[in-house]
Amino acid sequence: MDTTSPLKKASTAHKVVLEPNDTRRLATLCGQFDEHLRQIERRLNIEIRNRGNQFALLGDSTTTRSAGKLLKSLYRDTKGGAELTPDEIHLALQQSQMDSYAAQQQPPETAAGSEYAQDNEHATGKRARRTPSATSHSVTNDNETLMQEAPSNVPGASSDSAHTDSEKHEKVAPMTLIRTKKCTVKPRGQHQQNYVRAIQTNDINFGVGPAGTGKTYLAVACAVEALLNDLVERILLVRPAVEAGEKLGFLPGDLSQKVDPYLRPLYDALYEMLGFETVGKLIERNVIEVAPLAYMRGRTLNNSFIILDESQNTTREQMKMFLTRIGFGSTAVITGDPSQIDLPRGQASGLKHVIDVLDGVNGISFTHFNSKDVVRHPLVQRIVEAYDAAESRNPDSDR
Repeated sequence: MDTTSPLKKASTAHKVVLEPNDTRRLATLCGQFDEHLRQIERRLNIEIRNRGNQFALLGDSTTTRSAGKLLKSLYRDTKGGAELTPDEIHLALQQSQMDSYAAQQQPPETAAGSEYAQDNEHATGKRARRTPSATSHSVTNDNETLMQEAPSNVPGASSDSAHTDSEKHEKVAPMTLIRTKKCTVKPRGQHQQNYVRAIQTNDINFGVGPAGTGKTYLAVACAVEALLNDLVERILLVRPAVEAGEKLGFLPGDLSQKVDPYLRPLYDALYEMLGFETVGKLIERNVIEVAPLAYMRGRTLNNSFIILDESQNTTREQMKMFLTRIGFGSTAVITGDPSQIDLPRGQASGLKHVIDVLDGVNGISFTHFNSKDVVRHPLVQRIVEAYDAAESRNPDSDR
């Protein structure tokens, strides 16, 4: 009978030692019946063997090194008694893959968010006004430390003592966090980080990409943060009332109630960040306002944070009308997925048009997401990629 320990058998594997050697935290990391380790194995196509706080990772060398950093990051998240769920493991895996993809796509000398480094007079003023925002990284207790640590799968992120000196001294752009009343939102992956930084430094911002990439959720988080920090006086939620291929008929109720079904994702995010009662009171006081896109004509929106969701369903005329409503002290975020247009066939999408028209205009940012940025169920990413492949083989005529 071979009594050699698994770690000795795996002498060529990537080895990770997690410190401190805390039995409870290690059990949380591994999950019940090692379900978290099995989840990581399936997603990364590697094998994980562990004894106590020693882990051996077998597989592709690049993947096992990335998995080692992921384990250290997850282990830090267990500090202070925090529990890990399969959903959190999935998001951590997704972020690890997004960061790896971004590193391959981006030249090493390009600093994160550098596309927003060009200044103009207006953007400079906006940065000065937003200086006291919640992106500061000072920490006062263990819980805040956990929230503000950069993920260890990003080169140069803070790590446990098992990291090498070379890893510790690599540079990394500071992580941008969004603080709301009920939670702290951490953008995952380089595109989400760039998206949030763009919203904080530009007056008009576009988030373009497939479903599940966090475009709307992060826009709402930025709006809530701006409202709580008194950077804006109100939040406007706007959406074109276009049915997704179904004729819903006459909707009863007042204006807000008619538009509510179309704005449900925005409400859900607001409830999560502010609480149900707070959102209700803010709506009563018109601090949070709901409006269909058609009702925006003729208005000038000052000191407001405006979110136009599902903008792929705007016409060219509607998009121009909306963009020219922006007043002083306001921030606008326009989100949309050009692959899910519900306009009548033959009618051009305002989102597709505006991407060409405003490309390169100073003070306006475009963040383009792709299937690698999907943070929902792993199947969503595969579905998006399958549809993209199918459309590339048989492209439809432009709307």
